[in-house]
Amino acid sequence: MVTGPPAAGKSSWIKAHAKADDIVIDLDLMALAMAGPGADHHAHGDVLMRVVHRARFAALNEAYQHLDKVDVYVIHTQPSAKARAKYKRLDARIVTIDPGRDIVMQRVKAMRQPEMERVVTRWYNARRGQSHDAMPQASRRW
Repeated sequence: MVTGPPAAGKSSWIKAHAKADDIVIDLDLMALAMAGPGADHHAHGDVLMRVVHRARFAALNEAYQHLDKVDVYVIHTQPSAKARAKYKRLDARIVTIDPGRDIVMQRVKAMRQPEMERVVTRWYNARRGQSHDAMPQASRRW
């Protein structure tokens, strides 16, 4: 499971580590695949996102049945305690990508919708007081 704030480089990390026959469950990529031609890469409507979330849930459940055959990479920006417990039961490796709040905010301002700044703030606020197993990334070069 790969976690981190929006625009941290989670998808880039997976691109650098996953093999062609691995399974990658990335909500942004799923939404883009299900959206119409010319859709924005990160801005999607409520109806599309409802469909994408259901598809993601189904994909996760199916992928978990094949962990003995393939590696499964799951991007989960802010997993709940229940989700973290499930990843632990599945013996998942949890990778946190966090290049730092300043870099993330800079990327969000340049590449994402303004409301993503609230998501970034929530992510960092939730991390206060937790152990920081982050993998600091100053850039997207691996």
